[in-house]
Amino acid sequence: MRKKLHIAVVGYGVAGQASCLLLGAAGHALTVFEQAPSPGPVGAGFLLQPTGLSVLTRLGLHEQALASGQRIERLYGCNLAGRAVMDMRYGDHAPGCFGLGMTRGALFSLLDSAWTGRDAIRSGTRIESLSDDGRHLIDGEGRQHGPFDLIVAADGAHSVLRRQPGVIRREALYPWGAMWCLLPAAAWPHLDTLHQRYAGTREMIGLLPVGRRDGSDERWLTFFYSLPGEQVDTFDDAALKRLRQRLGELWPEALPLLEGIHSASQLHRARYRDVVLHRTSWNNVVFIGDAAHAMSPQLGQGVNMALLDVQVLADALAAHDDLATALDAYRRQRRTHVGIYQRLSRFLTPLFQSDHDALAGLRDRFFGPVGRLPIARGQMLRILTGTKRTWW
Repeated sequence: MRKKLHIAVVGYGVAGQASCLLLGAAGHALTVFEQAPSPGPVGAGFLLQPTGLSVLTRLGLHEQALASGQRIERLYGCNLAGRAVMDMRYGDHAPGCFGLGMTRGALFSLLDSAWTGRDAIRSGTRIESLSDDGRHLIDGEGRQHGPFDLIVAADGAHSVLRRQPGVIRREALYPWGAMWCLLPAAAWPHLDTLHQRYAGTREMIGLLPVGRRDGSDERWLTFFYSLPGEQVDTFDDAALKRLRQRLGELWPEALPLLEGIHSASQLHRARYRDVVLHRTSWNNVVFIGDAAHAMSPQLGQGVNMALLDVQVLADALAAHDDLATALDAYRRQRRTHVGIYQRLSRFLTPLFQSDHDALAGLRDRFFGPVGRLPIARGQMLRILTGTKRTWW
């Protein structure tokens, strides 16, 4: 795009930060709106897949990410009987392939330090609506900002900007959520593995090694424990006591990791939305990341999808002189990939988080054997690595 645009980026999470880096590098003028008084990371640790890592490579941040994160070679999940439900190794997808566990703080700092335009951030500004022409933003105090040539809506799963006529097809809160926290890895022996344990479909415990935080050499784990949404919302010290008891019963090896957790306030709540849009742009507003396609974290693709969105958007703007044509190209290039993972997430989540106990028997009986069949295993590895871009 020969014309340089004045672009507003709403939200300074992963999608917003990556937008600043790629769109700023293309010469566009940026103004960033962030509701937090002091921008910072929000959320649990996550797993960067080869897709997300490729975007960090393009940004020149691959080696720094490797230094901060923890290389993950394997996803292993078993039921209470010790039967392997899932056992997938990245190296079976391609030689040298791996995932990277990271803390939100590590990735936030990495992206933030790489962008030199931080003076463009208007922190403590909550954007609540758009003007009728879609070129101005209106904040919580009624102030109008703009006009902008393009508005990048990166305001997350609870986006207010997507609430425009004809934009939303589906927006539902998942009935299940999770409690999570960061724990010192100490002597945990599975530092190259995302390890999960399933008790039917009602309880799932996970431990993801996520590398370093705060610049120290200490290694950390993200611990998560799934619960029905209403129990997540009301989680208290009595619920923490029950969690400890269940962890001792379901996974005794992991119980010592919680020795430093004495209060429910030390754990964080996570609720998830299932968001599908009719369209990924409205007037001159484009939706990216969770604002465009929030989904269950069961497939671990959220951060990776956000990074890919930004890369495709930047390339579309670079390849077309007309904004409408560029936004249509962005929509077409992301439609199939995003749609596949939305449908898979909606299908697979009840097998791990639901009240349907019968699904657990089917899952435990068939996932392992099917996953050993060459064709099925190849498809499962594509799903895991984020590289499944067509159905067949």
